[in-house]
Order: sequence, then structure tokens, then C-alpha cells
Amino acid sequence: MPMQDLADAFYDELRDIYHAEKQLLKALPKMAKKASKQDLAQAFKEHLEETKEHVQRAEQAFEETGKAARAKKCEAMAGLIKEADEMMKEEADPEVMDAILIALAQKVEHYEIATYGTLCTWAKVLGYTKAKDLLGQNLKDEESADKKLTKLSRKINVNAMA
Repeated sequence: MPMQDLADAFYDELRDIYHAEKQLLKALPKMAKKASKQDLAQAFKEHLEETKEHVQRAEQAFEETGKAARAKKCEAMAGLIKEADEMMKEEADPEVMDAILIALAQKVEHYEIATYGTLCTWAKVLGYTKAKDLLGQNLKDEESADKKLTKLSRKINVNAMA
């Protein structure tokens, strides 16, 4: 699809993050299962529930584009998930694996924060007020998840040193 204007770019990027969120619905349960610390596993489970909402909000955001809610393979998320899958196969002490899981999850969060930030800016310029609000809620959730992971990492990283 040729990108003739910002509305085309917005639609393309929205399709991308829509697919990214759907990929996470499969990845987060694996990460929760691999975590040895209950609070980390719980953080992944909670974010899974938020991710279900992110998918719904993204679907609603498509309405203002006048185009169908169709996913486009997000190669970046596919790469991040592939990296996570490979790292989770490594032999590591449980504390070290928890530190690795946090690092992997934060890479995902930072990608999502960047994408939602861009989409919110574009939505504002395009006058997509509903999409801006919906995607802004997703952005806030991603920022909150990142902060939660950072907080968890303070204790987990120290435990991984021993």
C-alpha cells in the first residue's frame, strides 16, 4: 500500500502495533511460566490482561481511519519475541533468568512506548480524537508496566549477583 500521506502512515503503524499486541498475547504466558519469583510472574499475568485491552482499543482506534482493523506482521515484535524464546531456553540460575526476563520485557515495553507515542502524536495531528484517547490509554499502561518492571528489577538484579 503506497503511503501518500500521514493518514496512510498512521493506518500502517496501527496495523503493525495491532499485530504486535496479538503476538504478546502468546508470549506473556510463557514468560510468566518461566519466572521464578511470584511477583514477576504476577506482573506478566497482569500485563497479559492489559494487553487484551490494548488489542480491543487498537481495534476501536481503526474506526476513525475508515479502514478495516487488519493486522500487518510486526517484524520488530517478532524479533523481540524470538530473542525472548531463545533466551528462555538458556540454562540459568532462576534469579538470573528472572533478571533476563525483565530485560527482555523492557525491550518490548520500550518498543511499544515508542510506537504508541508516535501514534498518539499522529492521531492528534490528524484529528483522530477517539484514537488518540484510546492509544493514549495503551501508552499509559505500557509506561506503567515499564516502571513496574524497573521496580522489580532493583531487587531481582541484586539477587542475581549472588
